[in-house]
Order: sequence, then structure tokens, then C-alpha cells
Amino acid sequence: MTLWGIITLIIAGLIIGVLARWVMPGRQNINIWLTILFGIAGSLGGAWLYTALSGNSGTEGIDWIALILGVIVAIVLIAIYGSITGRKR
Repeated sequence: MTLWGIITLIIAGLIIGVLARWVMPGRQNINIWLTILFGIAGSLGGAWLYTALSGNSGTEGIDWIALILGVIVAIVLIAIYGSITGRKR
């Protein structure tokens, strides 16, 4: 993976993680690094789900369906993390 690919993945992770935390009800007591990691995992999971369900592996520009799926995956990951650590959501 190139340096630009890593930077893009981190930025996408930050955006998806912040969107996931914004959509979730209640307060999530996680720091910015966990937000980015959950966002990256959500981004990768959303892209994988989109490819598995649609069969399309590449699009030009922003793929909104994959973005929404990424946010949903990140929400699930944050909820799991909250239930494991016992922090209030």
C-alpha cells in the first residue's frame, strides 16, 4: 500500500468513525484513535460488504452505498466495544 493509500484510509476512517459516533444515541467514551480504528474497520467492512452483495469492485468517485455500509459497520463495532468495556452508550 502506498503512502497516499494509507493517508486516504486514515482520513476515511476518521470521517466514518465520526459519522458513526454522531449517529449513535448516547455518549461514547472512546478517544480519537479508537474512533479512527473503528472507522477504518468500518470502511473496510463496508467496502467488503458492498463488493460481496453487489459484485461491483470499483467505482469512480465516492461510493455512497459503501460509505453508508461502512458507517453501519462502525456503529456495530462501537456498540460491541461499549458493551465489552461496560461503558454507557
